[in-house]
Amino acid sequence: MFTVVIVGRPNAGKSTLFNRMVRADDKIKAITDRLPGVTRDINYGLAKWDNKEFTVVDTGGFFSEQDSEDSIHKQMLEQIQMAISEADLIIHLLDGKEGLIPHDLETARKLRTTGKDVLWVVNKIDSPSHLSRIYDFYSISPELIPLSAITGYGFEELIEKILERIPPTKSTTSEEELPKIAIVGRPNVGKSTIINALLGKKRMIVSSVPGTTRDAIDAVCTYYGKKYVLIDTAGIRRLSYYKEELSEHVYVEKLAYFKALRSIERADVAVLVIDAIEGIVNQDQKIAGIVAEQKKGLIILINKWDLIPQNEKDKKAKFFADEIKRKLWFVDYAPYLTVSGIDKTRLTKVFPLVDQILEDYSKRVSTSELNKLFNQKLKDVVLSSGGKELKFYYITQVDVKPPTFVVFVNDKSAVKQNHIKFIEKLLRETFNFKFSPIEIKIKQRK
Repeated sequence: MFTVVIVGRPNAGKSTLFNRMVRADDKIKAITDRLPGVTRDINYGLAKWDNKEFTVVDTGGFFSEQDSEDSIHKQMLEQIQMAISEADLIIHLLDGKEGLIPHDLETARKLRTTGKDVLWVVNKIDSPSHLSRIYDFYSISPELIPLSAITGYGFEELIEKILERIPPTKSTTSEEELPKIAIVGRPNVGKSTIINALLGKKRMIVSSVPGTTRDAIDAVCTYYGKKYVLIDTAGIRRLSYYKEELSEHVYVEKLAYFKALRSIERADVAVLVIDAIEGIVNQDQKIAGIVAEQKKGLIILINKWDLIPQNEKDKKAKFFADEIKRKLWFVDYAPYLTVSGIDKTRLTKVFPLVDQILEDYSKRVSTSELNKLFNQKLKDVVLSSGGKELKFYYITQVDVKPPTFVVFVNDKSAVKQNHIKFIEKLLRETFNFKFSPIEIKIKQRK
């Protein structure tokens, strides 16, 4: 996916611009709040404008090497350089209120040496009356975009500049058309062992040291003549860990987390691996939450089943069935399996589940069928919600991957989460959306 990276000195307004670009409502904030830090670390989000999507990366303040005498600043600089290396477009955000400083010129020089496409954006131009603030920055580039990340002044022009740089969708190669499966989970739950078993050969490094796999690695495998791309990701550590003092080890793990998020974005289906001995922990819930928020298909694998004593397997299976309902209720559509990467127990069931998820993921239902359901279940039904009268009019499907539906009502503010869950249940039961995530949007009919 096209990637836009925002860089600049500390306090130039990068995070404010990031939030505006990804339209940081509660849903997006839930993702960015999970990422380490606010000013030190990389924040990652998905932006959608005019039917185009692109990745936005918010970096920490861009310190110079001279300012980076301590290890934290050095690691921050390395993080930013890593993000820049993956960028298709860089936004150099300049502080129009503070004015031009030598560091801005140094950063601009370094960005030019990357050969990347760069937009020079002067922030804190809150109104046309402040346009004189940009004059100093013409020494960096004759093409400057004035902007106020807070008020939105100049924002439409910036978005237009970004969108015109996103290439049209090209016909994909055969490998790009293959179903993509991201193997995700905490460190040391057995992800690489599972992917090696699925591949039938030792493709990944397997170690008892948590976080051995630090990068996403793609491998193509074949199951009964059908090919799939498996993406092995670095283990995602508990997020409180990232708030501790940075060390070289922590820095590597932070980059691994960033790459794991990108792997989930690339995938059609995520396979969440959980340790059968440790059970479902808080971080497993958070990873599942990231997958759910990105509306990807999900399969849950309870791994290391070979370590469960034979006389306890039935009891343990019932325990996990209850635990999944209780702790992962928000992905109640996701199938789960008890497996062993070591002895390959039930791993052959993964690919048929992927196929079924992808079939549901791409399913379309005609508007006539949808409204036949609405006429049977919701026509002329008037609900009271917080003293407001709520009436459902009609429904239509507007997209797939995931199946996305728009429901028209008389009063959008009266629609509560329980109403949406009820409609989702109707759709799943009526049209057999068994394992796919579903997105339901509410619109008020004028």
